[in-house]
Amino acid sequence: MSDKVVLITGGSSGIGKAIGSYLKQKGYRVYGTTRSISAHPDFNDFPLLELDVREPKSIQTAIHRLLEKEGRVDVLINNAGVGITGPLEETPENAIMNAFDINFHGPLRMTKAVLPQMRKQKNGLIINITSIAGYMGLPYRGIYSASKGALELVSEALRMEVRSFGITVANLAPGDYATNIAAGRFHTAASKDSPYTTYADTLNALNDDVDQGGDPIEVAKSILKIIAHPSPKIHYKVGAFLQKTSVSLKRLLPQKVFEKMLLKHYKL
Repeated sequence: MSDKVVLITGGSSGIGKAIGSYLKQKGYRVYGTTRSISAHPDFNDFPLLELDVREPKSIQTAIHRLLEKEGRVDVLINNAGVGITGPLEETPENAIMNAFDINFHGPLRMTKAVLPQMRKQKNGLIINITSIAGYMGLPYRGIYSASKGALELVSEALRMEVRSFGITVANLAPGDYATNIAAGRFHTAASKDSPYTTYADTLNALNDDVDQGGDPIEVAKSILKIIAHPSPKIHYKVGAFLQKTSVSLKRLLPQKVFEKMLLKHYKL
């Protein structure tokens, strides 16, 4: 059991809710965030703070309220994210910017907001929920892959920068899990006039992968192992065997061979 204070962005649904509920059962003092508390009137799994990772003032207000209540923050889990699909050529610029604002800049803003308190405590743990997609450029998911891949890399640098303060940074890259992420994803419309004729079929396949994904409790259990470990490493992965193995295959196989595997998988 632990009385550590855990803050989870995007905690009102999906993977974030699964993580929060599981950690609360294990004795952690859990707080989640959501952009609109009024949108979740019946949520009682754990306390929610209103917070939008795109808005610095919103972040500062929420962190201030948390510290007023608890006086500390031991673990930050940067989970809030947004999916985005579409041919790069046809994906609107504002959709690309929004995806990076939430998936990359959002975790950076959150990290900056908690670091002063963690330095004061002389300890803390920051876990970034990335994606196995962040290890490779996937067709029609290039923006999503890039935003998560960027978070993986910046975490490596941050980990070394804050090590001397007693703060640890780790990434957890999930594969596909059965959540509502597809419903909130931005997807470029599959136009009949588009030259990217394979996009519609690929989009359907992506949605099927999510619907057939694993139970988010697997992610929650992986998070607990990271928190409980005395010296967490930087990169963790959780998901179906083939999804996790694909990361190793990309590193081991010749580039063109791996590319052919992806083309075959997505029927391109």
